[in-house]
Amino acid sequence: MSNESMKKVFQTKLTDTNTSDIEGIGVLRFEGSRIFKWVKYEAGTGSVAAVAGNCVVYHGDDSVVLDTEADVTSDYTDGAGVVAGVLQAVIADESFGWIQIKGVAILGLALDSGADGNELIVGTTDGALAVRALATSHTAGVAIDATAKIVLLDCPW
Repeated sequence: MSNESMKKVFQTKLTDTNTSDIEGIGVLRFEGSRIFKWVKYEAGTGSVAAVAGNCVVYHGDDSVVLDTEADVTSDYTDGAGVVAGVLQAVIADESFGWIQIKGVAILGLALDSGADGNELIVGTTDGALAVRALATSHTAGVAIDATAKIVLLDCPW
């Protein structure tokens, strides 16, 4: 891939949000050893508010299969079961902002279960992660220090 096709200047900080898609939905941003993605937040049927440091999943099946929207939610009952990343700010419902998808991150919520070195999956608590129990689960990275909520994210793009 040519560097010319990658966006290099952004209108927002990683903690900025907007009611308009000013960066371009699904745009990736590389900051050192971490990668971020511009997404639209959906509170879902449970009206789960976005919280910086909490995890999000792709909303419904269409976002994952078609990858045209990059809609995310912390309402796991509305999610597609695939961890999208970690919120960088409080994003209002139907608004846009950044999530971290790759690299070391500190989570806002403790892991639902697990220990250092375990692979991560969608947790049972909205906005949280847990360790993988089944070989068929999609993993979102690895717990570096489960007690300190430090993880190495490896979410799908």
